[in-house]
Amino acid sequence: MNGLRFEAVNVGDKLPVLRTAPISRTTLALFAGASGDHNPIHIDIDFARSAGMEDVFAHGMLSMAYLGRLLTGWVPQTALRRFDTRFVAITQLRERIVCTGTVAQKYEEDGEKRVRLAVEAANEAGEVKLAGEAVVALP
Repeated sequence: MNGLRFEAVNVGDKLPVLRTAPISRTTLALFAGASGDHNPIHIDIDFARSAGMEDVFAHGMLSMAYLGRLLTGWVPQTALRRFDTRFVAITQLRERIVCTGTVAQKYEEDGEKRVRLAVEAANEAGEVKLAGEAVVALP
C-alpha cells in the first residue's frame, strides 16, 4: 500500500493517472477471451457493420477494468469496498484511455476509515467513456 494512510489523504487529492496503450483488435480479442464476453460487435467487423457501426469497438467492461487497475495501483484490492460506473460513450479502436481519480470525501463507516473517490475513464481528447465512484478503506 506504499504507506498510504487516511490522515495523509485530503479531499481534492488526485490519484496517479493511468494511461493505456492504444486499443487494438488484439486487445479486444484478448479481453474477450479473458472475460468470456465474446459479443461479436467487439470482435467481428462484419457483424459490427451489419449493426450500423463503422467497425468493432471496445467492451465497456474493458474500460472499467482499466479503472480497476487505477484503483489497485493506489490501494490493495482488499481495500476496495465499492466500485460503480456508468457507461457514457463508446471506446473506439486505437483510442488510448486515460484513467483519473479524485478524493471526493473522507469518512468513517463500520469502524473503518474510508475514502470516496470520483473516477473517470476518457480518451486522450478528453471524451469521457466511463464515470463513477469507488470507496476504499485506509488504515
